[in-house]
Amino acid sequence: MTEKNATISKGVDWSLAWIYLILVVVGITAIFAVTFKEGDPIVQSFLGFKTDYSKQFYFFIASAIIGVFILLTDSKFFTATANIWYAFGIFLLLLVFPFHSSVKGTESIIRFGGFQFQPAEFCKICVSLALAKYLSRSDTEFGTTRSQLIAAAIVLFPAALTLMQSETGLALVYFSFFIVMYREGLPSTILVIGFSLATLVVATLLVEKNTLALILTAIALMFIFFSWRQIRRRRSILFNVVLLWLVCVGVQRFGVPFAFKHVLKLYQVERIYSTVGKEIPAEYVAAHRKETTQATKKKDTDYNVKQSKIAIGSGGLTGKGLLKSTQTRYGFVPEKNRFYF
Repeated sequence: MTEKNATISKGVDWSLAWIYLILVVVGITAIFAVTFKEGDPIVQSFLGFKTDYSKQFYFFIASAIIGVFILLTDSKFFTATANIWYAFGIFLLLLVFPFHSSVKGTESIIRFGGFQFQPAEFCKICVSLALAKYLSRSDTEFGTTRSQLIAAAIVLFPAALTLMQSETGLALVYFSFFIVMYREGLPSTILVIGFSLATLVVATLLVEKNTLALILTAIALMFIFFSWRQIRRRRSILFNVVLLWLVCVGVQRFGVPFAFKHVLKLYQVERIYSTVGKEIPAEYVAAHRKETTQATKKKDTDYNVKQSKIAIGSGGLTGKGLLKSTQTRYGFVPEKNRFYF
């Protein structure tokens, strides 16, 4: 029995376990600090399962018990059942469409009495297991296009279902699995293109479109000037530079506006622009005229951003102290249990 416990203990990454424990303690403390009501008994409120920090405390205990069972389970079990878990996760995502409840703009939650369950969160674990099993197979040659497409499909299919449930943020989390694929041999060109495209989109939001077009043109001309000798030997370089310039200008002038007008919803456009601290262009608001109600016109879309700046300026580097925050204690923010992030 002693030898078995030693083996189990030896397989634990204790540094990672301590980091996890510290993050949990910090998280529960933060939720407690912003949602605790003066006059409530602290011990009873923690044990009563009625407050947000009480629920998180019990969820932590439950997750610790589940973690011990996972640790005691033979790792071959997860390898053998990875595809079953993936299929089960997809099944739960599909159940959302007929049985979902609309909660604060999202349609990804299923209610069971007083309990809320979000399959998109659970499915991330299923995708991890399925992707790990596929990449570890002896017959998987990840250098081939076929293997890369299969791995991408494992990730993108649940991401697409999540996106259809108005959970853009969760859907983007699935793209982090591509970093794992990069470690297994995914060409770095794909990651470079992805990050470059994201940078171009952000630049499109921050810089006036004509100015950005001139900057892209100047960069292309400078590259041609400094690479003229290579271009004289290989004309294909000039063709590639011009093609890349056309693609970048096309994304900036037409691609991003089209996505913001016809693909994204108004609340998504509002969140993106409030994040970068810019006003929404009138042309985007006009394109979403059907979604624009009187309440939408009156609301301050960057309200939370302003409150964040006020909180940072008020607390400074050292903060105000536990249970002394002004923006959450005096009701300036709508979602106190999330705003501390």
